Amino acid sequence: MSTVTTKDGVEIFYKDWGPKSAQPIMFHHGWPLCSDDWDAQMLYFLEKGYRVVAHDRRGHGRSTQVGDGHDMDHYAADAAAVVEHLDLRNTVHVGHSTGGGEATHYVARHGQPQGRVAKLVIIGAVPPLMVKTEANPGGLPIEVFDGLRKQLADNRAQFYHDLPAGPFYSFNRPGAKVLEPVINNWWRQGMIGGAKAHYDGIKAFSETDFTEDLKIITVPTFVMHGDDDQIVPIADSALLSSKLLQNATLKVYEKFPHGMCTTHADIINPDILAFIKG
Repeated sequence: MSTVTTKDGVEIFYKDWGPKSAQPIMFHHGWPLCSDDWDAQMLYFLEKGYRVVAHDRRGHGRSTQVGDGHDMDHYAADAAAVVEHLDLRNTVHVGHSTGGGEATHYVARHGQPQGRVAKLVIIGAVPPLMVKTEANPGGLPIEVFDGLRKQLADNRAQFYHDLPAGPFYSFNRPGAKVLEPVINNWWRQGMIGGAKAHYDGIKAFSETDFTEDLKIITVPTFVMHGDDDQIVPIADSALLSSKLLQNATLKVYEKFPHGMCTTHADIINPDILAFIKG
């Protein structure tokens, strides 16, 4: 397996496919999944001639199931370790959900001064802030995230079936075509990760405020979001992020779910390609 060891001794697993001379696209996965969630995108962009890279976040997938460091500062630093190890330059960073937060934090804190980042794409992403606060009245109550933590602690295997079977892919909508293999693949990815990392990760994706990160990002950024996203509601995420970013393009996808990279890859992939080439 290909891994890089971080400064605090965590082994981060990564995939690196395609010509080393080609422009890199680096993918940042959602919670509680792993780099496998980008299969449909990595194969598509590989065929288009790009170098595609994806890593498993610490505690997720095949990376070390360490007990600490499950916060956005460590997530971004781990991504930077992969970038520096592979010496990626002029890279397009693509993040989904929690990975959208990680990619945003990476670009703001590590990517821009060195000129390593060409563009940023965030899909169904958690920024600027998910939890409800006085400054963020449109956010979700903390009780929502406490409920996620309780379900994970009580029966992680059941929770990791019910989430993709229901709101993640909008399979709970009337008339939805339920794809059992997609549910099973989500469950598989979740269960190979560590419970502690996933438990702590809920705080990381829900309580991190990315407002200042968004304000200082200057690279062209494509903000993609489904208006039927039941995990990261669009009104308090993409619609706000696109206003905070200096150089944003917002596209709202009618009736698309949170997991639209899987359910609608045939639409999402060409749109990302057009943005990269644009």
